[in-house]
Amino acid sequence: MQALLRVSGAIDWINDKLGILANYLVLICCAVSAGNAMIRYAFGYSSNGWLEVQWYMFAAIVMFGASYTLKRNEHVRVEIFYLYLSERGQLWLDLFGALVFLIPVCVLLAALSWPFFMQSLAVNEYSSNAGGLLRWPIKFVLPAGFILLALQGVSEVIKRIAALHGDVVIDAHYERPTQ
Repeated sequence: MQALLRVSGAIDWINDKLGILANYLVLICCAVSAGNAMIRYAFGYSSNGWLEVQWYMFAAIVMFGASYTLKRNEHVRVEIFYLYLSERGQLWLDLFGALVFLIPVCVLLAALSWPFFMQSLAVNEYSSNAGGLLRWPIKFVLPAGFILLALQGVSEVIKRIAALHGDVVIDAHYERPTQ
């Protein structure tokens, strides 16, 4: 079990670093958006490339932030069941959800999005907009994000099994969003 917990720790470390990157991308995206708007209104100049950079950063924020959010136990849950279960019941529900839904769906979506990326890479696809950007790098974010989310699901499964065996204590506490 200790070897699996080290694998889990490595996955958590990778997704933590990518989550930090996603957090910085939010700030950079805001700065690019504000700068683009100021230049457009002050100087009457605009570039499709800058607009596409914003879209690319947003896609990276979502796809890399998903695994980070799962790692931090802040993802959406089916509260109607979860909040009424004991801590052990919550661990079992997390385990079931990850094995039956999360990991298989992420693997399927990564597999389905891989040809989409490969086709774009093969033709060196560019945006059809004037001044547009290369498309295959952002199309790679799709399968990469789903793979990272599936890996984080594996990490969570390892941690839940270890907690159920009493090898570790994890904080699986979930608070209902206030919004």
